Amino acid sequence: MRYFLELSYKGTSYHGWQRQPNAVSVQQVLEEALSTLLGKEIQILGAGRTDTGVHAKQMFAHFDADIPTAQVNDLAFRLNRFLPFSIAIQAIHAVVFDAHARFDATSRSYIYYIASEKNPFSNEHAYFFNAPLDVDAMNTAAALLLKHTNFKCFSRSKTDVKTYDCNVTEAFWEQQQSGLAFHISANRFLRNMVRAIVGTLLDVGTGKLSMTGFQAVLDSEDRMQAGSSAPAHGLFLTKIRYPNTIFEVHGKEKSQ
Repeated sequence: MRYFLELSYKGTSYHGWQRQPNAVSVQQVLEEALSTLLGKEIQILGAGRTDTGVHAKQMFAHFDADIPTAQVNDLAFRLNRFLPFSIAIQAIHAVVFDAHARFDATSRSYIYYIASEKNPFSNEHAYFFNAPLDVDAMNTAAALLLKHTNFKCFSRSKTDVKTYDCNVTEAFWEQQQSGLAFHISANRFLRNMVRAIVGTLLDVGTGKLSMTGFQAVLDSEDRMQAGSSAPAHGLFLTKIRYPNTIFEVHGKEKSQ
């Protein structure tokens, strides 16, 4: 039987989502916990990869195991007791046999938080940036992302992808009491893409980069033309969407 883990995690203590040979990752911790509780080796596959220090309010990963239906909720409870406080299981969903956490996702959403005032309680969850910013200009530039498809200029160099095309469906800055939040959604994201976009939009906000210059960055397909990547700790994966049909198991449907 195939299951989707729905979870959240604080990325501060982890070297990203994906298992690595010489560093602790979220995937490794989850696989070791599931293998211990189920008494056999369990491998999981996530909906995507988050970089070192990036957080997730919602992440999905799938795994295969023979678990009696009545014990699924108990497994979620036991996992939460077993896992460190930095990882929380929200639910375990039975899915159709060929459901895939990565390839079946139809969209992903991120929020990047900017703190405009020094705050010792948000230093791990927001980027402290107190220079004056032209938010209207940043939103005008962000709107250009929806008209673009090739995002090689914001992709990490030497990444192994077949295409740099992404369909961005929303991108905007929201003023909050403690600072700013950048919202972005797309069908897929390249490695480092959101942080590179945020860094470049901050250049627009400070007047370092004009609107014409931002468009030129988009057209360049050259990472060297874009701004510096914003720090990882301000970035949160917030939502992953799937077709309802993959949750239609035993007559049950999960609303997404």
